[in-house]
Amino acid sequence: MLQVIGQLLPLAVALAVSSVPIMATLLILLSPGRTRSALPFLTGWVIGMALVVSICAVAAQAVPTSRSSHRPDPAIGIAEILVGVALAVVAVVTLRGRRRQAATALPKWLRSVGTIGPWSAFGLALILNVRPKGLLLAIAAGLALRAEGLSLGESVVAVTFYTIVGASTVAAPIIATVAAPDRTAVPLRDAQDWLLRNGPVATSIIVIVIAAAVIGTGIARL
Repeated sequence: MLQVIGQLLPLAVALAVSSVPIMATLLILLSPGRTRSALPFLTGWVIGMALVVSICAVAAQAVPTSRSSHRPDPAIGIAEILVGVALAVVAVVTLRGRRRQAATALPKWLRSVGTIGPWSAFGLALILNVRPKGLLLAIAAGLALRAEGLSLGESVVAVTFYTIVGASTVAAPIIATVAAPDRTAVPLRDAQDWLLRNGPVATSIIVIVIAAAVIGTGIARL
């Protein structure tokens, strides 16, 4: 169990530092409608994350594994290598795209996030979980669960851990703003400015490191 938690932690961290959901959270919290939309956004993000990784874990059951814990799992290893390579490609494409944009440019759809209502915020959070990077990280998590052959109860604990860590960077500012709205405005704006300048690059570098780790884990299973 501890071994799979160790494999899930870097995947969940890579998801947690994803700049798009964090930026969407900040835009919502700095908008006049934050009291209506922030908690629905958090709810959709958590539900969507848990649902996607659960589906990936169930789908990963179709990947054949060795019956002996001392024998390699080539099918899972190959799948992890492919996922790691895909993660690296996504990160490199993001870096290249960032170089072509202004340092503080936001996608057009993201600029309007501060004006959306609660149901739209909930739906947006669900959709953000099916971006390529999020899907690939969830697939890697599902493969890690499959490789360890966990029981249903252990799998639930592992998925819960992945979801809590992955959602922490969205949950923390929302909870802080609900608890002390007058004290969070300045830190939120500072975080937004930093994220505009550095977020995509920092996230891409972290994802490349995690991709290398996933590839390494896959190679070790061959």
